[in-house]
Amino acid sequence: MSPLQRYGLTEVINARGPFTPLGVSRSAEPIGRAVAAALGSYVVMEEMQDAAGRALSRLTGAEAGTVTHCVAAGITLAVAAAMTGGMPGPIAALPDTAGLPNQVVLPAGHVVNYGHSILQAIRLSGAVPVQAGTAEECRVEDIEAAFALGETACLMLVSSRLTKGAGPDVAASVAAAHRQGIPVIIDGAAQDMRIGEMLATGADLVLVSGQKYLASPTAGLVIGRRDLVRSVRAQEKGIGRGMKASKEAIAGVLAAIELREGLDLDEWRENQSERNAVFARRLDGLPGVTTATVPDPAGMPFDRVHLRIEEQAARLSAPQLAAALRSGAPPIHVMDHLADQGEVVLELVQLGEDDLDVIAERLATLLS
Repeated sequence: MSPLQRYGLTEVINARGPFTPLGVSRSAEPIGRAVAAALGSYVVMEEMQDAAGRALSRLTGAEAGTVTHCVAAGITLAVAAAMTGGMPGPIAALPDTAGLPNQVVLPAGHVVNYGHSILQAIRLSGAVPVQAGTAEECRVEDIEAAFALGETACLMLVSSRLTKGAGPDVAASVAAAHRQGIPVIIDGAAQDMRIGEMLATGADLVLVSGQKYLASPTAGLVIGRRDLVRSVRAQEKGIGRGMKASKEAIAGVLAAIELREGLDLDEWRENQSERNAVFARRLDGLPGVTTATVPDPAGMPFDRVHLRIEEQAARLSAPQLAAALRSGAPPIHVMDHLADQGEVVLELVQLGEDDLDVIAERLATLLS
């Protein structure tokens, strides 16, 4: 009996990407074996974190790395690390930030909500977020003006398809912060295949998810400057105690890194492109549907399948189609952020061929 059957859980097909409410991702068997082995073992957690740090440095070329409970925890702890500099007294005092630089500047268009607002993740450390520019536009000059409003602990930038408006040039923003001696943190939660690009901007810390495209157990990966990574780890003596990574999470991260290191990224990218193209062709001829493969807007190396719905011919609007897919058996979850503009988006990265057959058949039933 599968866990779904044992506990009466709903089996779903997830065509909206590594979405936390749907369990994020599917892990490969070697990762599951590594997790099981860790669960049956005693380990020295400091040694395990050291091993993870070495693996993350090897994978990314960064000075250091560490594992937190998740990226949301990583945001809070990275801000705490910037404020405290790893000093025991301030670490023990947080979220009381008296006497510390506690302003966190971020572009207004980078105030994303991934289940809760990034502003709350910042405030949990005791820091005060300050938004630069507007949701429509933020320039480097706006960021520099925000630095002048108080003692700034760090600049927070977000790399995500969820950001809004015209954001500032990232490398120029990093350089502006560094001219003021201010460290820069990039939240790139679903951008683990772009760590090198984000580090190349000069950012001091880059945060990515372990459980999204790397497909480890739930984990946040904090990568970058050695002293700041050390300060992130030191937060376990304070507010980070409730945000620490488990032995099974770290073991899964290590196994996932080994799999990623063995991946031929060019071949993987070509395979993803071909799967998307083949699937899009399967939908040709469905009434009211025009298909296109569209690159990830944040720069990850894969496309998504966009279905443009012409309501009169399809007899369903895009929001109605997304709802109908979701209400079927099994429920099929798709990206509906463009539904009001007449598009439904499918991400196929972690779907099997059986999943694609079900989706194609369901669409044919609903639209024919």
